[in-house]
Amino acid sequence: MNQNRLFFWVSRFEGISFLLLLGVAMPLKYIWHWPLGVEVIGMAHGLLFVAYEVLALGLKPIKGWTFKQWLIIAICALLPFGPFYVEKNYLS
Repeated sequence: MNQNRLFFWVSRFEGISFLLLLGVAMPLKYIWHWPLGVEVIGMAHGLLFVAYEVLALGLKPIKGWTFKQWLIIAICALLPFGPFYVEKNYLS
């Protein structure tokens, strides 16, 4: 699997894990006092976040992204739906 395709899938799963963390796991923890969801989904999200950032940095010279483009891509991992924006606008 090439690095571009790997980043595509990591980006997609990172975005999904972030939405699950915010929309499912955190309400389970704080409303119904069930922290296991945050522990499991949080760990998966953390690993995917690190993989996303490392792959984005590795793809910067390959894709010819400017520093500004790379910074936008890196910051998008911190925003809900951000990785989907990256997928649409930077991974064509």
